[in-house]
Amino acid sequence: MGSFVKEETSSLMTEFLEKCGGYAVVDGGFATELQRHGADINDPLWSAKCLITSPHLVTKVHLDYLESGANIIITASYQATIQGFVAKGLSVGEAENLLRRSVEITYEAREIFYNRCTKGSWDFTYAGKASRRPILVAASVGSYGAYLADGSEYSGIYGDSVSKETLKDFHRRRVQILANSGADLIAFETIPNKLEAEAYADLLEEENINIPAWFSFTSKDGVTVPRGDSVVECTKVADSCTKVVAIGINCTAPRYIHDVIISLRQVTRKPIVVYPNSGEIYDGLNKKWIKSEGESEEDFVSYVSKWRDAGASLFGGCCRTTPNTIRAIAKVLSGESPATSKPKFWQ
Repeated sequence: MGSFVKEETSSLMTEFLEKCGGYAVVDGGFATELQRHGADINDPLWSAKCLITSPHLVTKVHLDYLESGANIIITASYQATIQGFVAKGLSVGEAENLLRRSVEITYEAREIFYNRCTKGSWDFTYAGKASRRPILVAASVGSYGAYLADGSEYSGIYGDSVSKETLKDFHRRRVQILANSGADLIAFETIPNKLEAEAYADLLEEENINIPAWFSFTSKDGVTVPRGDSVVECTKVADSCTKVVAIGINCTAPRYIHDVIISLRQVTRKPIVVYPNSGEIYDGLNKKWIKSEGESEEDFVSYVSKWRDAGASLFGGCCRTTPNTIRAIAKVLSGESPATSKPKFWQ
């Protein structure tokens, strides 16, 4: 049975990419889109707050990305932790149900989208030619630092008292619930240090998680993760885990992505996923975005073909990217030229 599960999980991404034509589109920024639709997420739960207060907006954002051409939609569970929900006054049972609900909402959005495709009711132009395109639901798991909401997700520094066992204990129940929620895979996102990657890898094996996962790291310089560990060494941790079917980078400036792909390709043959942010830099202490010099809207999309040529297979956006970004990426991958009208790719 064990070998069967390994073969099944390892083949999922390969088969999925084949169905997509070799390359797949991941969705884009979630929290910033919720804000654009009027959500107030100035809260330790961040975007996960909307699972409680405004699930209809979560559905709306998922649909926006599906209608823009996404093949993979990521749940609103990045900052949804049992510990975080309990701190807001919910019971453990209510917290666990919200984790499950994050996946259910995503599946419901996919069904709404497929039904629209069947009926031919489109309010946009791109996706009409792919009425039953392959779509996976990825259950998001954010870092321990994301739960702390103190900026440490951007530094990867948790203190000497936080061991690998601490991290495993923190993530264990959430991972178990999401693995049994019906999601197609688990997306471990914005990993800021090697220790947390090791904790995730251990959990996947120890808990015999029966759905595949991807590990996506973050970097401020294209060489190391925020804690200072080498991206290459972190990738080796992910590559050695049989449950991991794709490895990549997210929430990183576009200008660093090409070199990261080259580095990853040297140590793994697994598919590479890239979903950078808009190029702006987030000040985790003051909780605001800072403009970055040398990045433009057009640059982001023009990079996509270079990232593909360097060896990446899955492409999307992270913070401050929008459905327009994803629509443009989808067009590049399908061989179309992005709209000549220069749309606003991020807010």
